[in-house]
Amino acid sequence: MGRSGLICAFLLAVCCCSRRAAGVPGEAEQPEPELVEVEVGHTALLKCGLSHAQGNLSHVDWFSVHKEKQMLIFRVRQGQGQSEPGEYRNRLSLQDKGATLVLTGITPHDDRIFMCQGKRRAQEHRVRLRVYKAPEEPSIQVNTLGISVNSKEPVEVATCVGRNGYPVPQVTWYKNGQSLKEEKNRVHIQSSQTEESSGLFTLRSVLQAQVSKEDKDAQFYCELSYRLPSGNHMKESKEVTVPVFYPAERVWLEVEPEGMLKEGDRVEIRCLADGNPQPHFSIIKQNLNTREMEEERTDDNGVLVLDPAQKEHSGRYECQGLDLETTTSLQSDQQELVVNYVSDVRVSPAAPESQEGSSLTLNCEAESNQDLQFQWLREKTGKLLAKGQVLQLHSLKREEGGGYRCLASVPSVPGLNRSQLVDVAIFGPPWMASREKKMWVKENSELNLSCEASGHPRPSIVWSVHGTASEQDQEPQNVLSVLNVLVTPELLETGAECVASNSLGRNTTIIFLELDSNRTTNLSTSTISPPARANGTSTEKKLTEPESKGVVIVAVTVCVLVLALLGAVLYFFYKKGKLPCGRSGKQEITLPPSRKSEFVVEVKSDKLPEEMGLLQGSSGDKRAPGDQGEKYIDLRH
Repeated sequence: MGRSGLICAFLLAVCCCSRRAAGVPGEAEQPEPELVEVEVGHTALLKCGLSHAQGNLSHVDWFSVHKEKQMLIFRVRQGQGQSEPGEYRNRLSLQDKGATLVLTGITPHDDRIFMCQGKRRAQEHRVRLRVYKAPEEPSIQVNTLGISVNSKEPVEVATCVGRNGYPVPQVTWYKNGQSLKEEKNRVHIQSSQTEESSGLFTLRSVLQAQVSKEDKDAQFYCELSYRLPSGNHMKESKEVTVPVFYPAERVWLEVEPEGMLKEGDRVEIRCLADGNPQPHFSIIKQNLNTREMEEERTDDNGVLVLDPAQKEHSGRYECQGLDLETTTSLQSDQQELVVNYVSDVRVSPAAPESQEGSSLTLNCEAESNQDLQFQWLREKTGKLLAKGQVLQLHSLKREEGGGYRCLASVPSVPGLNRSQLVDVAIFGPPWMASREKKMWVKENSELNLSCEASGHPRPSIVWSVHGTASEQDQEPQNVLSVLNVLVTPELLETGAECVASNSLGRNTTIIFLELDSNRTTNLSTSTISPPARANGTSTEKKLTEPESKGVVIVAVTVCVLVLALLGAVLYFFYKKGKLPCGRSGKQEITLPPSRKSEFVVEVKSDKLPEEMGLLQGSSGDKRAPGDQGEKYIDLRH
């Protein structure tokens, strides 16, 4: 072989190798495949690009090309299609007279090239099927153990996971809305992917970073970017905050509640620091006697609770903190705690006594760390009597005996006050509300008799009948005695006498008992309680309110009936002419016919003629000379 033959053989070999390296089966270069995009689970339409001449579409073979390996999946003969055994059997069909191959139930495994080939192998058309699946919402898990600012290398901040996407989505990390990029020794992002049996991918991305104290409130989240046939899309995770540990630089003391404190409040004193975690705290208070700081006992949370707060809790407090990681000791500024108080309220004289008609002066004193305001109140009614430390009582009466309260308050501290009660005694013999009273009872029933008396010195009560007596203390000068007795004929006859006495005299109340056979009761024991008090003591009602109303109604009814009957009788005698009085002075009162039969009573006036003249009407009408001023009174009104 000559030199020219060797050159030709070499060129032919280079040409063949270049065509094979390009993957082109024929001599001409193959065009780019037609692109078809579809989501997982949808249907793909694969159009054969051969000439639509009848001869070209009557004999077509469809191939699946995966990893440069062709596999026959469908045959078209004379317009009829037939699937080949394999993964695409029962998923393929023809459309548009054999021009389109329909592939249903798209899966990620269908992401490949499909090729249709005519009867002549030189006639072929390629379709690139792209399959997409949106990933699920990304989940993010923060490092709950936290990160120390003293770490020299990036530490895991959070992990982002995006499941069941195709193809693998892209992940981007953000801090406070700013995207994070790889940064040597500062930020490192490590991502990995796992292919599931379904062909879908799960992406796992770990963010590692060095943090500072400023990152204690930083918000981290991840973003997944992916593509669908409709375009590009993205999904974001929720925001998370990673615990950041840093040493404390300052310690301070906090008191709750804020504002002015008073005795009786619940006060909490706690220590705070600007480090995380909080250091170990101690609360110390200055001893007022030794001027030394002494540690106070706190609860499990390191809080000093003063409940209730007392004036002894006032003083200087401070916090001491020890950072267990750096062993650094920190100390707060001292803070003055003031518990406002009112104490030792005193009234002089402590046991005031006075005669009726005389005067009495009461003085009130108290101690407080604030300016005080004094008020005097009547204990029975709560009525304000005076303002100031002194109360003057003039021309005392028996009713003015009893309790008086001195109230000492601090206007600048709402709710801070103390009071002292004093009882004023007015000398006098026992005083009782009534001398007699009546009770309705049933024979052979048990009965509680009550008797109340007041006086100074305090009286004692005795009963004239036997029974079970008990005393109930009211006020220092009042006594209430209750006697339980059985209603017997003897008791009904004699009644009961209550005698109250002291060193200045005695007084008596008699209780009369009467049977009430017309009344019924479901109680075997009747109790008569002291009614409303008058003049500082109590009286008992003789009749109940419904009974008194009934008596009044009956009395009014009887009076009306008697008057009506009297009028009828008088009218009858008058018409018969049997009344001895004269008839010359009558005045006729004209009545309508419907009222002619109604009763009219003639009343004779005893007034003198001069007086009667004053009663005449203003119209100037004069009476007859014999008129004595008789009038007719219509009893219907």
